[in-house]
Amino acid sequence: MNTIIETNNVWKVFGMNGVAVEAVRGISFAVQEGEFIAIVGPSGSGKSSLLHLLGVMDRPTRGEVYFQGKNLAKLGDGARADLRARQIGFIFQTFNLLPAMSSFENVEIALRLGGLKKPERQARTRELLQRVGLDGRLRHLPRHLSGGERQRVAVARALANSPKLLLADEPTGNLDSKTGAGILELLRSIRDEDHQTVVMVTHDLRAASYADRVIMLRDGEIRGESQLPHGQDNQAALSQLLALGW
Repeated sequence: MNTIIETNNVWKVFGMNGVAVEAVRGISFAVQEGEFIAIVGPSGSGKSSLLHLLGVMDRPTRGEVYFQGKNLAKLGDGARADLRARQIGFIFQTFNLLPAMSSFENVEIALRLGGLKKPERQARTRELLQRVGLDGRLRHLPRHLSGGERQRVAVARALANSPKLLLADEPTGNLDSKTGAGILELLRSIRDEDHQTVVMVTHDLRAASYADRVIMLRDGEIRGESQLPHGQDNQAALSQLLALGW
């Protein structure tokens, strides 16, 4: 397998009220093509800061982040923005949909960056919304959708430009357990059927049990890592995480 993204002794330090806060401390790991990785940790563990570095939304204080072998520190702002738009898909806890646009429009707008002509954009949009189970909700505004449906639109939008890497920041954080399980099953199927690379940040071990590999963060450092088995209901994976004391 090819390495999609890799960090090498990455640190992220913020200045707060004259005090240096080390959000990420010397983290090194690699994500391989087609992996589903969960980064798990309590609030303040550095997982969101790390995700921002992986998503080219922030720069490390020191250390290197490589995307498909390219050192991101050597890319200018324009190249970094193009990388985010074309090769990385983002799913957020708060959905981040445009409220005045329908499901269809929220997905189609992401495709305009790819230079597709209108008929191709529309066909691709319909395909994506059908893929996430929303082919009957194309013209609904976000306020007329349930939380789970809004997150499914967000997943479709994140996949619009066939990204090399899909990043999910607490994708079930605003959902009840049953609806959240549906989103996790969707992400798992996208990984299994489409070989999509997924990195998910979560504080929830049940969510993490859908991944292939779990990385545990605490106080900005990697404190453990586990390769997970997969059963029909993920109970074996969850049991393994609980046994490790996570």
